[in-house]
Amino acid sequence: MKKEIIIIGGGIVGSTAAFYLSRYAECNITLIDSGQGNATRAAAGIICPWLSQRRNKDWYRLTSQGANFYLQLMEDLKRAGVDELPYRQTGTLVFKNQPHLLEKLYQLALERRQEAEMIGELTIYEESNLGQLIPELETDQGAVLTGGGGRLDGAALLDILQKLFLQKGGTIIHGQARLGKHQTVQVNEQELAYDQLILASGAWLPQILEPLGYKVDIRPQKGQLLEVETNFSSGKWPGCMLHGEIDILPFDQGRLAIGASHENDKGYDLTVDSQLIEEMKETAIQFIPALKNYPISKTRVGTRAYTSDFLPFYGNLNDQPSIWVASGLGSSGLTSGPFIGWQIAREILELKNFFDRRPFSPDRYIKK
Repeated sequence: MKKEIIIIGGGIVGSTAAFYLSRYAECNITLIDSGQGNATRAAAGIICPWLSQRRNKDWYRLTSQGANFYLQLMEDLKRAGVDELPYRQTGTLVFKNQPHLLEKLYQLALERRQEAEMIGELTIYEESNLGQLIPELETDQGAVLTGGGGRLDGAALLDILQKLFLQKGGTIIHGQARLGKHQTVQVNEQELAYDQLILASGAWLPQILEPLGYKVDIRPQKGQLLEVETNFSSGKWPGCMLHGEIDILPFDQGRLAIGASHENDKGYDLTVDSQLIEEMKETAIQFIPALKNYPISKTRVGTRAYTSDFLPFYGNLNDQPSIWVASGLGSSGLTSGPFIGWQIAREILELKNFFDRRPFSPDRYIKK
């Protein structure tokens, strides 16, 4: 008899888990997505955790493995027939406004490369030499280039994963899910039974678990991003992590994504703040002045999930082992999300995992 698996949340964790679970014939899988505030669909991200100066070793270990996992994920997508991949390694420039900070970052990267070969070639670029990489760039800051840095369009990845999931016989239901009694989920006046349930609903996890008496240490953070269509030859440009929170992500055909904001006081607000969008564009113009000649072509808004200590959690609930949860990924969700979804899928299928996830146990964040 086939195992009934329900996944609530069609973001990067849920969609990756659905893709990998659907490759095994012994599972019937239903993915339920409300379509509301999906952080992945609102995101385009730089996959380059190695130059982060965040000190938490568990976070670094997870995101470093998450970045490495993209190579496997892209190979799996190619084997499934995908020609145009949403992820590409074009390198990442990390900017610093003082030479000694640049040297410090370079030394950190050299040290980490001993255990993370994917970092690739490392080069310090002074401001006068950056035009070799991005001709339109004008800045008085230098940057460290890591050749292994990648860029990702979150919405494109979700579309691919969900298309492949449907091709393998999976079911997607669009609607608001509620947990019922006796291992059931209610959605669109249907009641579905499950053997295993994955809750990958991001910042909405507290509302979903509330009927079962759980309290969840999660807060929402609003993120906004903008796109500009240019005539730049940007397809091979490296991603740019600017000093501060704003990144510039170059894609093919001159498309540039700029962002994203980190708004802790906006809760689940999904309205576009035009003033903030313009301010982010102005920040990018300081580095690429020619952007002032191009209008904003698109905006994206999503809601990230954070825990009080800024670490993600994932795994099954101790008192209900058939329920799996994943949340709190924050702004590094594009980096660690696929790896987390893949691990959950493997554990449900009783396949061996090599990664020690105990530091990310849900027990610290979910209480009754």
